Amino acid sequence: MKRATTPLAGVRVLDLTRVLAGPFCSMMLGDMGAEVIKVEEPGRGDDTRAWPPFAGGEATYFMSVNRNKQSLTLNLKAPEGREILKKLVARSDVVLENFRPGTMERLGLGYRALSRVNRRLVYGAISGFGESGPEAGRAGYDLTVQGESGLMDLTGFPGAHGVTLALLARARTRRGQKVEVAMLDVMAALLTYQAGIYFAMKQRPTRRGNQHPSIVPYEVFKARDAYLTIGAANDSLWQRCCAALGRPELARDPRFDTMARRVANRDVLVPLFNEIFAKRRAADWLRVLDEAGVPAGRIKTVEEVCTNGHLRAREMIVDLPHPSAGTVTVMGVPIKLHATPGAAATAPPTLGQHTTQILTRLLRLKRSEIERLRKAGVV
Repeated sequence: MKRATTPLAGVRVLDLTRVLAGPFCSMMLGDMGAEVIKVEEPGRGDDTRAWPPFAGGEATYFMSVNRNKQSLTLNLKAPEGREILKKLVARSDVVLENFRPGTMERLGLGYRALSRVNRRLVYGAISGFGESGPEAGRAGYDLTVQGESGLMDLTGFPGAHGVTLALLARARTRRGQKVEVAMLDVMAALLTYQAGIYFAMKQRPTRRGNQHPSIVPYEVFKARDAYLTIGAANDSLWQRCCAALGRPELARDPRFDTMARRVANRDVLVPLFNEIFAKRRAADWLRVLDEAGVPAGRIKTVEEVCTNGHLRAREMIVDLPHPSAGTVTVMGVPIKLHATPGAAATAPPTLGQHTTQILTRLLRLKRSEIERLRKAGVV
């Protein structure tokens, strides 16, 4: 695929993030054609480069969220390293960082400082608890914030969308801006209907496992040989579900004939459904439910998903050549733009793989100067 046809072609991103939320955000921008330069600490790199297991000497965790990027090693604690970064900022569109709030300011590389270098700069800051409020200074990985909010880390999605929106706004205003994303904010927003129940009813949602608080049946059931998910989210689907299971009389049962009654009698209906499903194989149930138009599926293992022919046909499983790990298989791009599609185009980089190339191409540094910087521990 020609990267010039992608929606973010021509956009340059300096990616100072590490671990998961930030790298996932920059990977999404790279998938859509942005030139992503991952800035890493010399000799060490992203924390996840040291996390097992390894393939060809490269950490599989790191490779899972760092495709479509170039790697530049740069010591931001060294004055020369900070000056090099500022020169790159002057030639870039986006800076992404997920340090603890205040870290970039202490380095003299916060939004105010960098926006003076490039007034069109879009500056994306991702943190655990945000930059305002009484808990702003707290450190937090996604595990920490999961405990504070009750949801898993999906921060990369809003981060990428926020940067894209800021780029669109810049096209109109000719000014960049700061985009702040706190993991706690994102996870709290994902409470959606759970929060709605609490705000309206002051009812505390309880742990329900795979159950839905407002819909029954809408959960996991055990067939003879595997687990199934069933989603009968309205009365029409409920009636079709009962017919497909060979129990049409359940649709008319006064305990179950409305959604409210099915929810109220969940403790009766769910065990009854488990008894019914236990009588046949999952494939048999899926066939009759599919014929009836009832949403249903078998719970698959990670192995089954990663070898799924449908996903590979949709380019959601992609093989890429890697300089040390051989062929690397990665997940593809879930957003399918038909006129200007993104792509998983290049494998995750080795540490510092593109340092010389970036500094010669963008800053016109001579190789002798780059070698001096390397010996001094700057790059």
